Amino acid sequence: MEPVDAEGVDGHLFCEHDWRVFVLTLAVFLAAWNNVANLVAAFDSWYVPVNLVVAALLVLLARRRGYGWETLGLSRAHVGAGARWGGAAFGLVAVVIMIAALVPATQPLLADGRIAGAGGAEIAFLALVRIPFGTVVLEEVAFRGVLYGAWSQWRGRVAGAVGSSAVFGLWHLVPTLALLEANDLASAPGARITALAAAVALTAGAGLLFCALRIASGSILAPALAHVATNSLAATAAHLVA
Repeated sequence: MEPVDAEGVDGHLFCEHDWRVFVLTLAVFLAAWNNVANLVAAFDSWYVPVNLVVAALLVLLARRRGYGWETLGLSRAHVGAGARWGGAAFGLVAVVIMIAALVPATQPLLADGRIAGAGGAEIAFLALVRIPFGTVVLEEVAFRGVLYGAWSQWRGRVAGAVGSSAVFGLWHLVPTLALLEANDLASAPGARITALAAAVALTAGAGLLFCALRIASGSILAPALAHVATNSLAATAAHLVA
């Protein structure tokens, strides 16, 4: 699907080359950013403010490139639909996690060595601040907002959903390695590669589901609520189970 030329906020027209360069450059940046940043020790201490700044810069860049609020999933007209779809998704995720936490056979699936020794205050900060504002805001703005919006304008919704979700999977490579190490999983090289490939595929699949919520509601609020439920409630459940 070839996009029509669109007039930018600064008055110039975008051609096919402009769309392609912007989308591919953004995809490469996002595939690298989280993986490189997580290798820097100081990043953990500044995780929330740095990621909020990056999210704001992505929105500013997209607006300067001519993308409208609706294209970015940030239109006020769709907030209500986003809240309804997102609220329903939040409730569904909450039920699934609650069942997993209550059933002994599924409790090991919630285990996470990274938070096993955390106190109540640390878990509260993780679930209420770090995940919603440090993780979800940036990832939804970046992947279901700017990257999906730009890619769908360039090649259509299907390509936008698949492309942004694939990059979303790659975004999680280094965090997945940290998770495997913290839980002493897949220590052999072959097993480690298999686990990484599976994690990328699963995360990309989650990205597709989040994109479906974005498309159905017209707002990134819907996948953001589902994302918060998935991460924050799982972390809280893992702490309670442990």
